[in-house]
Amino acid sequence: MSILVQVNELTKAYPDLSEGPRVAVDRISFSAAAGEIFGLLGPNGAGKTTTLRMLSTLLLPSSGTIVINNAKSDTDANQIRKSIGFVSNNTALYDRMSARELVEYFGRMHEMERGLLRERIEIIFKKLCMKDIGNVPCGRMSTGMKQKVSIARALIHDPPVLIFDEASVGLDVMVARALLQTISALRDEGKCIIFSTHNMREVEKLCDRVAIMHRGRILEIGTLDELAEKHQENDFEDLFFSLLNADEQQSKQLGSKQLALDHSTEYTSSVGASCL
Repeated sequence: MSILVQVNELTKAYPDLSEGPRVAVDRISFSAAAGEIFGLLGPNGAGKTTTLRMLSTLLLPSSGTIVINNAKSDTDANQIRKSIGFVSNNTALYDRMSARELVEYFGRMHEMERGLLRERIEIIFKKLCMKDIGNVPCGRMSTGMKQKVSIARALIHDPPVLIFDEASVGLDVMVARALLQTISALRDEGKCIIFSTHNMREVEKLCDRVAIMHRGRILEIGTLDELAEKHQENDFEDLFFSLLNADEQQSKQLGSKQLALDHSTEYTSSVGASCL
């Protein structure tokens, strides 16, 4: 399989004048290939969305490298945007535009030739069963209809890489099931899919490999079978929480050691000052 996404030592830190830089993503590395669903699993605040925003060039990394479809984010961001489609759970749509108008609008933004654009719209609307909502204004659509339009918008320029950022959040059971089936079918067509979620069932159902994130870092990465064998734990939910609990304990221990070191430094400085 050809590697389409390569991330190396990716970091994002935000300035904080009171406490110093706040690290949202901390030196993570992973790759994803054509015909693969690569999952990013973690609780809220783990750094998943920040990571995906950097992949989509919406955020600049503090350090590290991103290469998507042979284009580097620091030198060829426009080429990366042409190579990806992005779907989230709160993708904004223009209420007054119909589904067809909106998808056509984004196709034109990608500078697609009109004949090819019309052809792609017909193919995608048929694939997603959207022909009956093509002329419906987005403001009058149900949540499920809007999600279909968001996917169609992401697919219109036929990108090799698709990013789904917690796209099933807020969907009812039937719509969420249809979304997962669509993502699975796109994988079978050879798309490289980065799939962010905090739903372990979705990971078990969809992902070929998964990276477990917590506090901005990747704790583990691999197939579910590889992780189960490594940690001798067949229940993925138990494995997930075991990793998070171990990371919490390690963080507390490091915090205690740092606090003791700070106190020791303060004491040494005060003793030194009193002797002067």
